[in-house]
Amino acid sequence: MPVCAGSHNSPVPAARGKQKTPAKTEEGTLDALAEAVESGAGLPAVARAASKVLNASVALIDRSSAVLAVAGAAPDQEEKLLAGGEGIVSVELRVADAAVGELRYRATAAPDAAIARMVSTLLALELERARSPEWASEEAAAGFVRAVLGRKVTDRGDILARAAELGADLERGAGVLITRATPRAAQAGEWRARVLTVALRALRSAASGSLAFLEDRDSAEVGAIVPAEDDERLGRAGEALELELAESLPGFSITIGRSRRAGDPVDLYRAGKEALLAANVAEAEGLSVLAFEDTGAYRLLLPAMSDDPAELQRFHDETVAPLVAYDEQYETELVATIEAYLENDGNVAATAKRLFTHRHTIRYRLERAKELCGHDVSSTEGREKLGLGLKAMRVLGIAAPRGPALEPGAEAGQVPRGAETD
Repeated sequence: MPVCAGSHNSPVPAARGKQKTPAKTEEGTLDALAEAVESGAGLPAVARAASKVLNASVALIDRSSAVLAVAGAAPDQEEKLLAGGEGIVSVELRVADAAVGELRYRATAAPDAAIARMVSTLLALELERARSPEWASEEAAAGFVRAVLGRKVTDRGDILARAAELGADLERGAGVLITRATPRAAQAGEWRARVLTVALRALRSAASGSLAFLEDRDSAEVGAIVPAEDDERLGRAGEALELELAESLPGFSITIGRSRRAGDPVDLYRAGKEALLAANVAEAEGLSVLAFEDTGAYRLLLPAMSDDPAELQRFHDETVAPLVAYDEQYETELVATIEAYLENDGNVAATAKRLFTHRHTIRYRLERAKELCGHDVSSTEGREKLGLGLKAMRVLGIAAPRGPALEPGAEAGQVPRGAETD
């Protein structure tokens, strides 16, 4: 099996420092490293052996950015080693074409390039061997969760048996959590995998046997089946997840949707739709966490979302979709105006105050909305249809456009805070 570590075309970079003379490798240290790998002594022992060969402090990090082992570093040096920076050499560990992790080290003098490459190759093989059962198990768990939530596995016995094989006891019930983590700034490396690792750590500490999959989107979306014998246990798992994500991923916006507990594993498909609905609504309304039972009138749209999402999409298309398209094309705020108008019980003055704009601008927008979608929001029927259209948009996870109002004659619809709205 081809093995490569670091760059394909260049030798392992030398540590930066004042000394340029290659360090001598102590006799027997390479043999000790090989013996640690061959005997299956474990990653900490292998890292200690590598530290002696390189005469360096060493850190082994997996592909999800989890630190697996640190050796040769004093407590005050460990943080600097993990943070990287000046004097720290970083080598990508690869097996064939797959990245399996990273080696970071800080040497007192630059090691021989051939020795360093040999060490990184051995570490890549050991890391792959040590972690492959866990990765295979995670992939099997992800496939199972997708199959259950996608209603591809519907037999109660099959669900229970396959879950048990993966270490999850669903006999006493379970729930579903949908989590989205969106970075506020560009992220390096496999940050989506890191989100999954952190989420599973939190969930399994609160509910042993939790299983999850990762969905690649602009955000990282983690769907998890959480064994729970009662609603309180499911709620605690959600709280633990929120706390862990907030502490471990400070540069991310987090949204969590939680289903009701399903006593029968066959109902996990429905629970998945509940969690998805709650996550979509929470994201649209800027909430961090939302339980399905707290979604109010949105709950009435669950059957349509679960059984006939195409009909829900058609209703959205016939009501607010023309307003969304107009807002996106012209950077107007028709959708936001309709939302504010409905939330203020059809009061133009209150809507103008809410949006910091003029009353005549609000009336202009409402008239423009009527022309575009054919529904008069000032009538009872129009309010009902547009209100449901907005709910359908959120349930379907369609983001509402936001931007400055630029409609003709409205002077961008913006006035300073505190200005007169008459």
